[in-house]
Amino acid sequence: MTLTRVAPLVTTTVVPRKPRRRDGWVTAIMVGPATVLYTVMLIVPVGLALYLSLTDWDGFSADPAFVGAANYLDLLDDPDLRRAAFVTLLVAAAGTAGLNLLGLGFALLVNGASRANTFFRIVLFYPHVLSALVVGFLWSAILGTTGAVNNLVTSWGGEVLPFLSDPAWAMVAMIAVLVWAGFGVNVVLYLAGLQAVPHSLVEAARIDGATRWQVFRNVTLPALGPSVTVNIVLSLVTLLKTYDLVVSLTAGGPAGQTQTVAYLILWNSFHDARLGFGSAQSVLLMLVTGALAFVVTRLRRRGELAVHQ
Repeated sequence: MTLTRVAPLVTTTVVPRKPRRRDGWVTAIMVGPATVLYTVMLIVPVGLALYLSLTDWDGFSADPAFVGAANYLDLLDDPDLRRAAFVTLLVAAAGTAGLNLLGLGFALLVNGASRANTFFRIVLFYPHVLSALVVGFLWSAILGTTGAVNNLVTSWGGEVLPFLSDPAWAMVAMIAVLVWAGFGVNVVLYLAGLQAVPHSLVEAARIDGATRWQVFRNVTLPALGPSVTVNIVLSLVTLLKTYDLVVSLTAGGPAGQTQTVAYLILWNSFHDARLGFGSAQSVLLMLVTGALAFVVTRLRRRGELAVHQ
């Protein structure tokens, strides 16, 4: 009879290492600069704006006079704010649609590795590199009453086109310039999303006889769901706070018809020396922007889940 010796089963218990005090210092050193920057650049200004919105301050006097919710009550009866809110929402809605449609369209055109596509990507992104003030002055020189386009039109015997002097024309011109200046970012983000689309799914759909439109609608577009959400939210938030291009392109005219809420905040705060009232407007704009971004994100997420189910 042969006896077989069986080695005893040895179990090893892993004891979790206790965090050392040194680890806490390392974490604080790594996170500290970002925390300080976030606090100084965001939390402190927001808190200061909340405080000033409850005061009547011209920006120069030593002691702001506390008025409570008076500034917020005045907002309800301000016709300039109502007009500016309509302009801002119109710019945000039309601009977001234009930015994303052009961004996705051009992303599809320049998708793929080639020298030509690389060149066109740079060209499409270049307007975003320019300052919005520079873009506004540039297009004002092109579309103004004595600008390049009207000089050309009048030299041919035509009449001056009111690109920036008619309210309707000025609104269209402002939205068009905003889209021209910003859609390069959307192109880049959509290109990143297109790189993540599984190539095997596209090839399988083509083998099954799907057309290009069917491949785009049933394969590419659902896979771009997260990219669409990010682009819409970023475009919406950026356009809701538009002011610099308004300053240099239309200066809020004609007759205040292209004033956005952000432009009105600066006008009330510094031109009219009503910094408390302007702070109340900025708080309201911040709350509305956050609420719209939250709603759009939730709706987009629901749409993405419905597509994948």
